[in-house]
Amino acid sequence: MKGLILALVLALVGISVVYYLIEPVFHTGKTYLYGYEGLILHGLQGKGLVMAGVKLTCKLQISRVSRSDHLLQVQSPKLEKYHGFWPLDSFTPSSKLTETIAACFSQAFKFEYTEGRVGSIYAPEDCPVLCTNIVRGILNMMQITIKKSQNVYELQEAGIEGICQTRYVIQDDSKNNRATVSKSKDLTDCQDRAVKNMGMAYIRPCPTCPLKVRNVKGTTMSTYKMKYDDSGVLITFATSEQVYQVSPFNEPEGAAGMEARQALVLVDIKSTPMNVPEAQLQNQGSLRYHFSEELLQMPIPLIRIKNADGQLTETLRQLVKNNEEGDTKEASAKFLQMVQLFRLVTLDQINSLWEQFASEPPHRHWFLSAVCAAGATDTFQFLKQKIHDKKLNIWEAAVALPLAFHFVTPNKQTLEVASSFLTCPQIQKAPMLRILVYLGYGSMVNKYCAQPSFCPNELLQPLHDLAAEAASRNRAEDMALALKAIGNAGEPASIKRILKFLPTFSPAATALPSRIHADAVLALRKIARKDPAKVREISLQIFMDNTLAPNVRMMACVVLFETKPALPIVAAMATSLLTDTSLQVASFTYSHMKALAVGRIPQLYNLSAACNIAIKLLSPRLDRLSYRYSKVIHAGGYSHVYKAGAIWRVYLMNSPNTMFPSDIITKVRGYYANTVALRSQSLINTIRQQNIPFAEYDTYKTLKELGKTFLGWKELPPEDPLVSAYIKILGQEIAFVDVDNKVIQIISPSHLIFPDYLTNFSVFRVQRGISGRWTVPAMVAELRHIVPTVVGMPLELSLCGAALAQAVLSPPLSDNFRPSQLLETNMDIHADMQPKVYFHMIAMMGINTQYFQSGLEFHAEFSANTTMKFDARVNMKEKNLKIETLPCHQEVELAAVRSEAYAISRNMEEADSEKKTHILPKGEITNISNQKFQPSEVSSRAEISNFKQNIPSVIPKGYQQGSEEEHHDSIGQRSYARVFCRKLSSLGCSACLSLKSHNSAFLRNTYLHKLVGELEAKIVLKPDHTDADIEKIQLEIQAGPKAASKIIDVASSGSKEEEETSLYENIKAKLKKILGIENVFKVANKTWHHKKRIHSKVKTAVTDLWVEPSANPLSSSSSSSTASSADGKEPENKHENEEIRQFGKKHGSSSRSSKGSSSSSSSAGSDSSTICSSSRQDRSGDKHCSGDSEYPNQQPKFLGDSKPPILAAVLRAIRRNEQPTGFQLVLYADRQPIGFRIQIFVSSITESNRWKLCADASVINSHKASGSLKWGTDCQDYHIATQIATGKFASHPAMQMKLVWPKVPSSVRRTARWFYRYLPGAAYMLGYSQRQQRGPSRQTTMVMALTSPRTCDVVLRLPEITIYNRAIRLPLPFPSSPGTLTSTLPSPDWDIFSQTAFSIIENLKAHCSVSQNVITTFNGVEFNYSMPANCFHVLAQDCSPELKFLVMMKRLEESADLIAINVRLASHKVDMYVSNGRIQLKINGVQTPTDVSFCFLVADASMLISSEKEGLSLKAPEYGIDKLYYDGHRFEIQVAFWMAGKTCGICGKYDAEKEREYQMPSGYLAKDAVSFAQSWIVSEDACTGACKLQRRFVKVEKPVAFDKKVSKCFSMEPVLHCAEGCSATRTVPISVGFHCVPAGESKTVYLCTMQDQKSEDLVSTVDAHTACSCEQQSCSA
Repeated sequence: MKGLILALVLALVGISVVYYLIEPVFHTGKTYLYGYEGLILHGLQGKGLVMAGVKLTCKLQISRVSRSDHLLQVQSPKLEKYHGFWPLDSFTPSSKLTETIAACFSQAFKFEYTEGRVGSIYAPEDCPVLCTNIVRGILNMMQITIKKSQNVYELQEAGIEGICQTRYVIQDDSKNNRATVSKSKDLTDCQDRAVKNMGMAYIRPCPTCPLKVRNVKGTTMSTYKMKYDDSGVLITFATSEQVYQVSPFNEPEGAAGMEARQALVLVDIKSTPMNVPEAQLQNQGSLRYHFSEELLQMPIPLIRIKNADGQLTETLRQLVKNNEEGDTKEASAKFLQMVQLFRLVTLDQINSLWEQFASEPPHRHWFLSAVCAAGATDTFQFLKQKIHDKKLNIWEAAVALPLAFHFVTPNKQTLEVASSFLTCPQIQKAPMLRILVYLGYGSMVNKYCAQPSFCPNELLQPLHDLAAEAASRNRAEDMALALKAIGNAGEPASIKRILKFLPTFSPAATALPSRIHADAVLALRKIARKDPAKVREISLQIFMDNTLAPNVRMMACVVLFETKPALPIVAAMATSLLTDTSLQVASFTYSHMKALAVGRIPQLYNLSAACNIAIKLLSPRLDRLSYRYSKVIHAGGYSHVYKAGAIWRVYLMNSPNTMFPSDIITKVRGYYANTVALRSQSLINTIRQQNIPFAEYDTYKTLKELGKTFLGWKELPPEDPLVSAYIKILGQEIAFVDVDNKVIQIISPSHLIFPDYLTNFSVFRVQRGISGRWTVPAMVAELRHIVPTVVGMPLELSLCGAALAQAVLSPPLSDNFRPSQLLETNMDIHADMQPKVYFHMIAMMGINTQYFQSGLEFHAEFSANTTMKFDARVNMKEKNLKIETLPCHQEVELAAVRSEAYAISRNMEEADSEKKTHILPKGEITNISNQKFQPSEVSSRAEISNFKQNIPSVIPKGYQQGSEEEHHDSIGQRSYARVFCRKLSSLGCSACLSLKSHNSAFLRNTYLHKLVGELEAKIVLKPDHTDADIEKIQLEIQAGPKAASKIIDVASSGSKEEEETSLYENIKAKLKKILGIENVFKVANKTWHHKKRIHSKVKTAVTDLWVEPSANPLSSSSSSSTASSADGKEPENKHENEEIRQFGKKHGSSSRSSKGSSSSSSSAGSDSSTICSSSRQDRSGDKHCSGDSEYPNQQPKFLGDSKPPILAAVLRAIRRNEQPTGFQLVLYADRQPIGFRIQIFVSSITESNRWKLCADASVINSHKASGSLKWGTDCQDYHIATQIATGKFASHPAMQMKLVWPKVPSSVRRTARWFYRYLPGAAYMLGYSQRQQRGPSRQTTMVMALTSPRTCDVVLRLPEITIYNRAIRLPLPFPSSPGTLTSTLPSPDWDIFSQTAFSIIENLKAHCSVSQNVITTFNGVEFNYSMPANCFHVLAQDCSPELKFLVMMKRLEESADLIAINVRLASHKVDMYVSNGRIQLKINGVQTPTDVSFCFLVADASMLISSEKEGLSLKAPEYGIDKLYYDGHRFEIQVAFWMAGKTCGICGKYDAEKEREYQMPSGYLAKDAVSFAQSWIVSEDACTGACKLQRRFVKVEKPVAFDKKVSKCFSMEPVLHCAEGCSATRTVPISVGFHCVPAGESKTVYLCTMQDQKSEDLVSTVDAHTACSCEQQSCSA
């Protein structure tokens, strides 16, 4: 046993010795010689694609000079570049670049090395950063961490990539004194990763996404071979391999790769040490990769800097020249070069260049655009100086500032410059610039603080100071600006400042406008990214605060959900909605939860699951609320294959005071978040007239006095009209605008009075014309992601884009042009417009340094170019327009999209040696299935031939055989080319769509491989070379009575007609001949035939185009009782038809049976049998069914027989020595009391061309409209017809739309087949039911039945399938039975569309009615209330500060059914009542007859009183009363749209908040309808008034113990009691809330307590008096 223990101890000692010796060491006094090679390759997965790379080879000398200090000398460096097919092609030496690299390696480097770990690195003083990083890459191979007790372990190890997770495996060969160490690094799992991002501050990483969905993945593997002995351990061989995969579309097979390799081999050991360098070496830090402080090279071709300002001058001049020549591609490249050069010049050089070009407008514009895009400290400082010195006008500054703040690199220097912008006097004086600067400063702070965990407080101080100053001075505009800027910064340190603007946390903020509260809530959105828990707590409290405005609470809901709350919080929100009195908030939150519940974005999975559970707690009725309530519209999707998704949301936030949304926020979020919002408040007040002095009228004073009689009465606060809009890009608010009452009044028509000098200047500019060239250049984006490679060179993933928009207008109008010419006889216009748009994007993956570039580049271009040159003559009096333009004589590219992928190699020292090759080489590869077997002899000869020719492809050239047709038909093709052209020979041109593709998808079918290659899609306008050249193209439009003469003139130019005896007959004859319709129509009235027959060269059969055949499927059956088959058999699919037939059952009525699909005619009959017009009868009493004639028989089929055309248009090409060619259009219209008809004819003006188009549409009667379209030879080839009819469907009002296509082109049939393929799936996804049922093969019918004002049933019958659904929600209520009086509807019987629209609008307006004891409020709440006799109730009143009207009502004592009303408008007092069984009217106390209409007009406000039916109506739209109706028993009032939320009284507030309907004058919510109605009784003097009811507080008589104390409780609101000296004869029980006070407190103290300071402690039932007996009342005379 002792021997075994001793053996184990010796074994452990031996192992520890081995691991101790395995740590590499360099001995003092010796020099170690190594051979080193570093290689970097860039390419795509798949053979046969070009790759690019670089290789560095050198010799290394390493010597130890002290315990930890070592020297490294790089000798004989050689840099080579690779460009070709790996590994067939060889490397190409780069001599000049090698010399540049060798110069920085001329001196030795020093580094600290202890126990296998590299410490500080020292380099010569002027050594470039690139060379130091290459040394870091070499020393990184020597970084090794050994654990003496383990041979497999993991740890976080420092290296050139940062501190990353590393795994070690050690294999020991003790027999040979050798050891092998393997280590691997996961570059996506790093504590402190070396990475540099530019332009990506707004891109938020996904912390919850798994590793496999990341676009960039990387790993490093290293192997060390060591030899050890008693003297130590020596590294004899080391290799390292690093791989980065970049997958833009998250495709496993679609990735571009970077592979870096290193090899270190021990060559020799010398006994002599290296000499210590005399020069002082600078400490360059640790092994971690060092990024250069200067701005890096953009991913554009390298620019050799010799004379920066001179090169800038030359580039700018060339740029302007290219722009004037229209070379947008070259101009875009030069613009990016300017941006790069501006990053290298100094401030003095920029100022010198500005002095040179400031006075030249084209150069000045490009100069400023490039300065803004450069983003350097000097360019930012230059912009600030020029604004301060007033060298830029306000528009130039407004364009430059957002771009400059967006592109500037945030650092300490640029932030100091940005803070100086805030105090610049010129910016402070311009409100627009001030807004842009503060918002931009907030965005800069956000970008600067994106990386560090702590943000310096001094950066936020200017924003906090602005907020504090705005609050102290009560400036709402500055409050909004400060909150928006703080929101852009998004720092948690600003939370305390934000809470000061929220009433929930600061009572002083209660007086602030609600829009400031909303801005404060929105300022928390970006802060939630850094501190979601704190923002979640704040927003939840705001959401549950019922005292806040609904839109503020809805904003809090949005912010709360963006913090991704867990299920308990979401459930708490849902629970609070069950008792919430604001339906606006409830509807918004429910729809938001519902939108989140259906989301598929992985980051929102937990939130989606929580919302899915929470909505089950809420009532489904919230989903059925109308448009008056706030909603969230959601659309989005996510692809699990490509790990990408996007969501689009629209937040519609309604205010109780508006009919339509007051806040509209739309948000698109994918990789970026863009938001556009619009806010409106009381905007409708500016639309209606504002010049009525309501405060001067008696009604205003009366309402003021009336309010004093109601305890706790509060008027609505005044609302200033406001329109606010803002836009966010990438989550940052860049601009907003508030249009308040002052601005609206200024821009109103009454204030638009321009000074004479401004008018004269405008006329002068018009006289000179609009001529010039405008170009808007901009660098759209510059995104860069840079990581180090093990070789020490940077790997860059970058995206850079530039856009140009150009417009050229010339020449100007004539010098003698006068604006009055527009109304004169003729006006000539000559214009030459050339709008252009160009966008160029460059994506790069590879090495991008100031010395050389190597890697892959992807270029994408979009261009749109339109040239419009024409002469126009306008004659306003004659209603004539003639436009002439030249035909296309050369090919014009209207729009194009191109993309190309290259492998590039560039060298600063050898600019001429640039290599730029397509990644996918030229040449075709056919499918392998088309190849033929070749004998070995032939195959060998082919291989030898291919080897000699050194073809750069992995596939032999022999495989490239085959015809072009075979290639395009093969499955494995990689090229595609096709051109689609449409010739317009009559106009002398052709429009072509060209598609070309040459990609590598044949290797791997991924999106990345599809983009790699050459792609092109363009639309080209080409000249069509014909025998006769076209001189010009002319378009003439003639309206009015002379339209027919223009058509006749066109025909007369070709041949002369004999003079006719009747001019009218001649015109009709010529029109029919010109239009080619004499063989299309049969003239109905024979007396209208021509006196002289006009012969046609081409004879066709005479057919009636518009007469439908007897079996036309559009015809309807007048009865459905005979719809079944004659033999009485039931349909075969009776069970299947039963579900659809259920649509016809309601309240016991069954639907009619139909045959189904037995034949086309029977199916058509069944379709139409359920559709019949309403029971409205004509004068003869006959019912109009859909089977009636479509148009009166006496009407001519061709409207030209009785009507002249109202419009004629001729498009023709004028040719040399030949007749013109082209087309002409003629429009006829006929408007009748019972219908309307329109006909359009399009035909060729060439006599031999018989192609025509005929369209006919008519509104036949009030329930039917039809249309038909025919085209082809004499309009006989193709035909489509449609019909729309209204009627009944299963006893519901319905509309049927029928489409018939007897014959259509093949392209339409192909489209229909495509539609049929996706229709069943789409219908299923939308929740529709479907059934296979064959119907007429060329007919589609859709029936929409209105089952309620907000729901409809739909049945869609297609030839092979029937789709149907029930109870589809409508966005707006559609009145099934008109609720408004018929006298208010439009008069034309046929105009069903106007009636429908009018009915919808009328249905949206608020109505309040009183009928006997039933009261229906504006919000549709119905309750019973028995009014006390002789007591006036406030039925409806204007509670806005204007106090425009008052409507009171009381029940007459003589009858419980009779009521009387009193209306106060302006200075008028109107009384309507019943006396002696007749309706009486008093105006201002004067008895007035009721059979005479009275109209009063005061200050542009009218009031009309007239008799209607059995009562009286009053209309005063300017006062807010659209209509008031009274007949003694029933009362109804309708108020205007703009009175929403501004009314009060028993009729309610008209705010759609039904849960808060019983609101008393004090704002307290009544417990029941009776106490609510009684609170609006107008108190009168107990002695002189007829109403003896008074209000008084009541006390609970029983002793109450509250809070363990004896208390007495008083009612929260006063209760009706009889006046003193009167006794109650009738009472009614009501529920009342009570507030309890200590028993010793007096009632006076209670009454003096403010209403909102009382708490409701208990609820009890008390009796309210409703009738009194006053026999003992004592009143002094």
